[in-house]
Amino acid sequence: MLLDLLERERFERVLVFTRTRRGAERLAHILEARDHSVNRIHADRSQSQREAALRDFRDGRTRVLVATDIAARGLDVEAVSHVINYDVPAAPEDYVHRVGRTGRAGNEGQAFTIVAPVDELSMRAIERLTGQTVKRVVLPAFGGAPQQTTNTNGKSFARFARGTSSSVRSFRPRRAR
Repeated sequence: MLLDLLERERFERVLVFTRTRRGAERLAHILEARDHSVNRIHADRSQSQREAALRDFRDGRTRVLVATDIAARGLDVEAVSHVINYDVPAAPEDYVHRVGRTGRAGNEGQAFTIVAPVDELSMRAIERLTGQTVKRVVLPAFGGAPQQTTNTNGKSFARFARGTSSSVRSFRPRRAR
């Protein structure tokens, strides 16, 4: 789904968040293999590597920056056009910090979150914290019609799930009868 978004849409400067350092490395390698201009920031990178990655992203030499939550707070890049949460953050507060990286300094931006059924409880916690309902969207290539919702502060959010809310399956084991 991430590849579909990045290859179908021509996003200017995209910040992609993952939960883990290993996930950030894996995703960056996959994107590089598909000829995306990408770099990464996480705790296993040296300070000079992080600074170089951030400088290339700011200067437009890198279009996609894959990061863990090390970049969710305090990262100041004015021209982030899109934030994509590849993994739903473990803490709802981290979601707010992540999506706050786009649409800064009067610029517009969009934030997307890729959600699997297992992430439903985390998304509900995020909705409670923000006081906003995030509409579920299924991309056409993944079984649905495109939709988008805008929250009260004007930022657009899309939520991706396999199926509609009425068809979300529970992956908990069934009780014996």
